[in-house]
Amino acid sequence: MRTTERLILRPFQDSDLDAWAALNSDPDVMRFIGGPLTRAESDREAAGINQTWESERYGFLAIERAADGAFVGAGGLSREQWYPDTLEVGWRLAREYWGHGYATEAAAHWLAYGFTELQLPRINSVTDTPNERSIAVMRRLGMTFECVTDLEFDGETFNATVYSMTAEAFRMI
Repeated sequence: MRTTERLILRPFQDSDLDAWAALNSDPDVMRFIGGPLTRAESDREAAGINQTWESERYGFLAIERAADGAFVGAGGLSREQWYPDTLEVGWRLAREYWGHGYATEAAAHWLAYGFTELQLPRINSVTDTPNERSIAVMRRLGMTFECVTDLEFDGETFNATVYSMTAEAFRMI
């Protein structure tokens, strides 16, 4: 379990699965992430996330609001197919938690974890180009614009905006 000022970042618990499935079935939340997931897909994703955390010590962990235990969403570091040699920082929050700074707070923690504890040289963040909210988080984190490019996910091509941060840049923040 990891903590920030307002958040607890931890593996998924069984009590999270209903809220995680609801978040993953929300078309607004999933608009830029390949579309809504079924309950079975959502449960498999949570199990895979926990397994990656156990074996690799990085992952896209559950985000809980410390003040009241509310399940906010998930975020963390992941290894994605388009940049397999670089971990990616990301987030996925339930719509009612958008606009409260939770994505930025959690992602800032994961950048620090990646650069200090995992000793990563670089971390990326990738989103669909129209996803202005995620691009704004990347900018607030101090990440640097890299490029706009076409990437493929599950056989579908999407136009992606890529930001990154190096360990050197992180140390200067």
